[in-house]
Amino acid sequence: MGKNLSKKEVKEVLMILEELYPHAKAELNFSNPFELLIATILSAQCTDVRVNKVTEKLFRKYKTPEDYLKLTEEELGEKIRSCGFYNNKSKNILGTCEMLVKEYDGKVPDTREELMKLPGVGRKTANVVLSNAFFKEAIAVDTHVFRVSNRIGLSNSSNVLDTEKDLMGNIEKNMWSKAHHLLIFHGRRICKARKPLCEKCPLDSYCIYYKENVQ
Repeated sequence: MGKNLSKKEVKEVLMILEELYPHAKAELNFSNPFELLIATILSAQCTDVRVNKVTEKLFRKYKTPEDYLKLTEEELGEKIRSCGFYNNKSKNILGTCEMLVKEYDGKVPDTREELMKLPGVGRKTANVVLSNAFFKEAIAVDTHVFRVSNRIGLSNSSNVLDTEKDLMGNIEKNMWSKAHHLLIFHGRRICKARKPLCEKCPLDSYCIYYKENVQ
């Protein structure tokens, strides 16, 4: 881990990323909070591209928590098999649907605390739903956000929770959700896990990783 950039440098980095990815947004397909919740549970250890292929069929037929509760774990598991960890995800989705029906009148709650009570919903998933479905400022730290923010110097932490705290402290609140998408886009397109494309990156004059490992 390197050091943190100054708040001024963080702002400049985000401005560059905004120019690079003007249309950065969630890449999971959804039309309401419930669909996003299901898609985000499915996205654990799976690509958004794969999840979108599965949910394209799934969301056509299953639109409410009650719809899912007509399925057994095995039946749902078969429908989501290609997303990986399908037994666990099937169990969590049905458990979440049951809780939504019993405790929330079938509606997805809009607070982090309530979301995290749902089976299969951790802090990252809760933040994704809050940010993208309810338009509340939040930073969901997935593998891309964790890697990119610690490489560049927006954070200097060894775990996702401390990285989230660093980012919340270093980035103005009205930019939290936008920054989350910008960092994911950058991680998927340039700052890749195994072979980052540093020669294509416009952040080399800021990036701690570049200065310590490439320059």
